[in-house]
Amino acid sequence: MSFYLILKALHLVSVVTWFAGIFYLPRLFVYHATAEDQIGKDRFVIMETKLYRLIMNPSMIVTLILGIWMLALNWTGLSNQTWIWLKVALVVALIGYHHYCLGIIKAFTRGEIRHSEKFLRIFNEVPVLILISVVFLAVLKPF
Repeated sequence: MSFYLILKALHLVSVVTWFAGIFYLPRLFVYHATAEDQIGKDRFVIMETKLYRLIMNPSMIVTLILGIWMLALNWTGLSNQTWIWLKVALVVALIGYHHYCLGIIKAFTRGEIRHSEKFLRIFNEVPVLILISVVFLAVLKPF
């Protein structure tokens, strides 16, 4: 078993964990935005904060470290391929999405609802598009 395959397996595990949080957190935002009682709102703040800090942040960090490590190991072969640059751009977008979620959590913590339920439902679907694109780029390496 090669060291690179171990890195890749760990990278995939951390990606799955990160996406579990990325998919669930915006769904919590939808429920939070529609909650009517203060106890429910307070419970959502706790759930959102713990999910973000204890699951999403560590798995994002591990994903990025392992991804950069694998990229560095294969830089000569990858640096001139367009698909890897598109994949990196999508990962950067996902990092932005991740941090935007923190802003929503902070607003909810202050009792503010910045976005409508409809916006949050659409916002919830954005990472699906990124995931599909990244997987197809990584597997098919189309260009």
